[in-house]
Formats: sequence, C-alpha cells, structure tokens
Amino acid sequence: MKKVKLDIIGLSYSQTQSGAYALVLGEVNGRRRLPIIIGAFEAQAIAIEIEKMVPSRPLTHDLFKTFAQTYNVQITEILIYNLVEGVFFAKLICTDGENIQEIDARTSDAIALAVRFNATIYTYEFILSSAGIVIEGNDFLFLENMENIPKDQGSEDIGASIPGANYKSLSIEELNQKLQEAIAEEAYEKAARIRDELSKRNSDK
Repeated sequence: MKKVKLDIIGLSYSQTQSGAYALVLGEVNGRRRLPIIIGAFEAQAIAIEIEKMVPSRPLTHDLFKTFAQTYNVQITEILIYNLVEGVFFAKLICTDGENIQEIDARTSDAIALAVRFNATIYTYEFILSSAGIVIEGNDFLFLENMENIPKDQGSEDIGASIPGANYKSLSIEELNQKLQEAIAEEAYEKAARIRDELSKRNSDK
C-alpha cells in the first residue's frame, strides 16, 4: 500500500468543548490535513517536546527514550496503519542496528515518541483519503466542532472538564510571567495554552 509522509502541523483545542484536543498532521508537499482527537496528557507530552520545554524531572516518554537508547534501540519510523470505527491505530518501527521490530502503540504515544526520536511519520493513502481534510491556502486548521473527527485509542474521556483560564485580558508581559510560572510548576498543559495565546497575538501584529 502507498505510504504518505506526514509532518506535525500543530495542536488545537476547542473553545467550546472543554478538554478536547486535536493533533493536526499534514501531508508533506500537500494540502491534506489529518486531525486526531487526543487526551490532555498526550497533548501535553507532544507540546512540551515541540516547544522544547525542559521538565524538572523526566516524563514518561522521555524515560522511554532514555531506556531505549541505553540499549541502542532507535525508533526510525511511525506508521498510522489503520482506522477502525473512528479510532486510529499506529505502530513503532524500531531497530537496534541489526534487527527491525514493529511495536503496536496508541497514535498519540507514537507521535510523542516520534518528536523525541526525530522519527518519520507515515500513514497509508486510504486513511488520508477517508479521514483527511483539504485546506485551501496556508491557514492552520482550528477545530471548533470536533464530534466527527476520528480519535486516538483511549481518548474517549477527553470530554472531562479541565480547568481553564481566560488569558485574553492579560498583557504580553503578564502572559510571559505566567508562562514561566507554569513551566516552573510543571503545568505544561497550562503553559501550552499560554503559548498559544502569545503566538496568536504575535501573528495578529
């Protein structure tokens, strides 16, 4: 089957559905986007690596990377290989330099490890054709209505309430201060939302 290479476009959260996050993957040299609903913990694990935040203690995916590299195991590729009843399935392609192994994984965990190992992300054409969204121009995909977007395994509980904050009334100086406080407290989900607000204001200038 034909494989399609994907890049991480970003993470989006809904203003109307508390706790709902979408990991948005994009077709390399193409306009199709593949949004995947994931939980808050998984979104945090991906965001802190993309944003190069440094936790005071290693998180689970960081620990996995250290453990794997201690035994000379590398993740070279992530493959989103199936979509069943609105749920994505993925696997890790691993090697110790001699043998290649495939390990089943939740898509969100696979992506969180991909960004840490600089592994290439692929999916099959039939998945992108059935679940992908075509974006005109260079607009980022912000998702307000996420009910019909396929989910990652184990993300059925994303509707749970997550404490939020209204950052729109704060100045940029106040936002930067709160960002540093959130990082110091290891509140990476909160830090990601603050960075989203700062990025939005910078893009509006």
